[in-house]
Amino acid sequence: LMACSSVLLTFKHLLKLLHMSVFSQSFSPCGRFLAAGNNYGEIAVFSLSAALSPDASEASQKPILNFTAHDGPVFSLLSTDTHLLSAGNGEISAWSWAETSLEIPEINAMIINPKDNSLIVGGGDNNIHIMDMETGIFKSVLKGHTDYIHCLCFKEREEEILSGGEDGAVRIWDARTNRPVHCIEVFKYEECARPQFGKWISCLATDSDWMLCGGGPSLSLWHLRSMSPTSVFPLPGCQREAVFYQDLIMSVGEGPHVSHCLHGGTVKAQIPCTPSSLNTLALNLKNSEHRVMTVGGSSHQIDVFTNFSYRAFSLSF
Repeated sequence: LMACSSVLLTFKHLLKLLHMSVFSQSFSPCGRFLAAGNNYGEIAVFSLSAALSPDASEASQKPILNFTAHDGPVFSLLSTDTHLLSAGNGEISAWSWAETSLEIPEINAMIINPKDNSLIVGGGDNNIHIMDMETGIFKSVLKGHTDYIHCLCFKEREEEILSGGEDGAVRIWDARTNRPVHCIEVFKYEECARPQFGKWISCLATDSDWMLCGGGPSLSLWHLRSMSPTSVFPLPGCQREAVFYQDLIMSVGEGPHVSHCLHGGTVKAQIPCTPSSLNTLALNLKNSEHRVMTVGGSSHQIDVFTNFSYRAFSLSF
């Protein structure tokens, strides 16, 4: 009987791993740890020091801490100097000693405004909410999107918030006044539009006067002063996360690879990954000793790249 119970538990665990997807990642402020959230509401914390050690074993690629944080998927993780913030269906939690909740259905994105240390969140009620991190009080609501928000980013020099949503719009807001500045309906640009995939915006990134955005529309590079696309990247499927890195643009989405693109629109390389589809890409540039790229998606494994051109190993829930 005990043997049968053990086999049943092992089977259930394997079934859980088979259906697991990693939705979010965030590195600790010191850069020595990686937190990852999955579709079961769990957060796993990995030691990069152990995983990158010359003496690393299979056990070094397992979590040092694993806990259930939310009833549903952990859609977004964000690290501050003192907290790991996690967002799921209807709540934001701060770990470890402080905890707060906000009733927003499906919180998909969180960023920090480094100018005033406020937390900016977007989700299923179509609005952007701004919280004072010192008091835990939500002080502002930015309204303009007509469908739920997928992604956020912050332009520090101009103190602007950028938001992308299911409505196909990228909205730009003045963080000092909380007023809208621009609205770009990406799907209305012929060179970007892909009606077969829809109009939703799933990823946003900025670098100086440049913006990356994509989702239903093709991943494209925009010059924000002229508010026009300068390059459209010929990537199949919907891209879910994209980042600027040195002279490259790196992107993940449908398909088992990280795409390396040049600013002119050329796809330079596609680096194979373990998951068949990817949701999240993170760069740890805070600590040169633990400088890595990590990607997660439709698998219980998180691929780690020490050289961004090939996978070194995988962490596993």
